[in-house]
Amino acid sequence: MKGSEAQLLGFMEGTNNRYVIPVYQRTYDWKIDNCRQLYEDLKKIVIDKRNSHFFGSIVSQVVPNGSKIEFHIIDGQQRLTTVTLLLLAICNLVKSGSVKPKEEDLNAQIMERFIIDKWDKKGSRIKLCPVSNDRTALEKLISGDANEFDPVSNMTINYKFFCDQILKEEIDVDSLYEAIGKLQIISITLDNDDNAQLIFESLNSTGLALTEGDKIRNYILMGLSPDKQEEYYSKYWTKIENCTASDVSGFVRNYLSIKQQVTPTVSTVYKAFKKYVNTEKISLDFLLEDMLKYARIYQKLLNGKSGLNCKRLDDCMYRLNRLEITVTEPFFMEILRLNQDGDKISVEDLVQVFQITENYLFRRNICDVPTNALNKIFLNLNREIIRYDNSTNNYVDKFVYALLSKKESGRFPDDKEFAYALANKAVYQMRGRYKAYLFERFENYGTLETKDGYTLLDNGTYSIEHIMPQHLTPAGIQELGPK
Repeated sequence: MKGSEAQLLGFMEGTNNRYVIPVYQRTYDWKIDNCRQLYEDLKKIVIDKRNSHFFGSIVSQVVPNGSKIEFHIIDGQQRLTTVTLLLLAICNLVKSGSVKPKEEDLNAQIMERFIIDKWDKKGSRIKLCPVSNDRTALEKLISGDANEFDPVSNMTINYKFFCDQILKEEIDVDSLYEAIGKLQIISITLDNDDNAQLIFESLNSTGLALTEGDKIRNYILMGLSPDKQEEYYSKYWTKIENCTASDVSGFVRNYLSIKQQVTPTVSTVYKAFKKYVNTEKISLDFLLEDMLKYARIYQKLLNGKSGLNCKRLDDCMYRLNRLEITVTEPFFMEILRLNQDGDKISVEDLVQVFQITENYLFRRNICDVPTNALNKIFLNLNREIIRYDNSTNNYVDKFVYALLSKKESGRFPDDKEFAYALANKAVYQMRGRYKAYLFERFENYGTLETKDGYTLLDNGTYSIEHIMPQHLTPAGIQELGPK
């Protein structure tokens, strides 16, 4: 490993240089607050007439690629990308005449030194190569056509922020460019025998913390060749991220719960995943195939759409989502898999299992049964059911038997307990999602003419009111009488 002090713009300059963000890296996720801090620092450089400002480190591996030299950015992509966006904002504003620099052809100078390779006739001329969606957003920004910009990309949002700041002209554009030139970094280049994964993990203990899912992606992809990284990223990882709505951490936690019958804590998912892969010695292809299979099942739970053309099942999945109870997810993922793997459980059985689970969970809430037993119950429930006779035969009957056999904090409240609790419960003190569920069931249970009570409550068309005042006056109490 070699480290040296350098000017950031010196690091970014070089006709044949490319700055590649490997696919195992997270996408660009600096927010406006991060960009505002950078811009304020640049203003201070100008106002205080500073000679330099330390901007952190950039860690890279140099990978020759024909006539090009690729710097694979291990750490520092957020800073490198943000300064590229700031330089691009200067270029486009100067080019459009929105700001007028003293230095002639400032936009062309910046564009051709730091943003594009003017002479490249093959492939992308853009020197910074972010991961897929970021790459597309950056290309559109460089084109300069605002109608084509991706409005939801952090790239676009931060680029527009910089444009707005530059147009305020609190400092002139020449001074701003000069201040960028005073940003200093420590450039660290890894040798071939350096362990990039360990270095990456230690460096990312500061700054914008990596999620457990980020660490897992890095662990899977970082040790592969660049070509293999691209292949596995597009074939598996992007699909897993899409299926899980980018909550890979939550999905992997459920996945490990299924595979190991132990649920890791939220903060130890990555550590548990590494241990699982190393202990089981699973091939990467099999692992990612299996994870993608379960991710597609997990997507059905997130969306409340089973894909089985069964409205009763989808409606129940939607109601369970509104209750925001996630402890059931590993169990539901397994029974959906059993249905998917050759109809070991029928669609009708799925409907009954989901509806009975819904009944079980809501009755327990009304009866104030503690929830601490639920994780263990649902973690082991599928195996418990199959263990009765080593088959999925009569799955619903065995499922009901298993739930009814639970005692104390795991119990399934019977009709008598539930009716008494509901009659005496202070419903107005319940959490909003349970109140909404109760009223939606009163409205829609057993009728074909259903109303979307949830949406009507969400948008304020419906409101929940007290029949009686919350606080009775003495006159009101007297009027009601002694009983």
